Amino acid sequence: MKCVILAAGEGIRMRPLTLEKPKALLRVAGKTLLEHIINALPKEIDELILVIGYKGEQIKSFLGEKFNGFKVRYVWQKEKTGTGRALQICQPFLGWDKFLMFYGDDLYDSKGLENLLKYDLALAVNRVADPSRFGVVLTDQRNKILEIEEKPENPKSNLISTGAMMLDARIFNYPPVKHSSGEYFLTTMIDGLVKEHDVFAVSVPVWIPIGFPEDLKKAEDELNILFTKRNF
Repeated sequence: MKCVILAAGEGIRMRPLTLEKPKALLRVAGKTLLEHIINALPKEIDELILVIGYKGEQIKSFLGEKFNGFKVRYVWQKEKTGTGRALQICQPFLGWDKFLMFYGDDLYDSKGLENLLKYDLALAVNRVADPSRFGVVLTDQRNKILEIEEKPENPKSNLISTGAMMLDARIFNYPPVKHSSGEYFLTTMIDGLVKEHDVFAVSVPVWIPIGFPEDLKKAEDELNILFTKRNF
């Protein structure tokens, strides 16, 4: 099974740390974000598709053509065209089988990702104190997703999409809509998929988003707590 990791962004909110290196190569607890991500992948994954752009050669040099037993393929996104376009340019390498996809700056544990693999179409979700900063998810009693609302002023729930997802070729039936910024976001593709197919919400107990420099210290503290728990 293949895993797509979107890692083409400039990491503007992480400056000055990203002035010399891509965000995915920043270190937490002695390892790069990419290493933490790859180490948590389920055993079913055997190939990585890295979407790279900003300082992408550094990522290629770091991972090579094979890393920790995974075959690595690189897809270049040289212009800032958004997450929807980033996924679209991977389509020729994905075929019809389902695949795992997430962003190169969110950390998960292996159990959460393994639960995603139980479905053909699924989004990882979590509950947060301020859902207005995320894509808010509404579900029915079966955890089937009924609606996703991006950054609403008045959220209908505190359940949000964390960014990891299980997808298949059906996602490409819903082309992304051009945003006022000129970019094409994945959100509109997911919205189309949810309206016409059964897409399930899967709770992930460990989700560590990294958006700002101060998040690196928070992530290190959380990882140290998790490591301590696993050794008792």
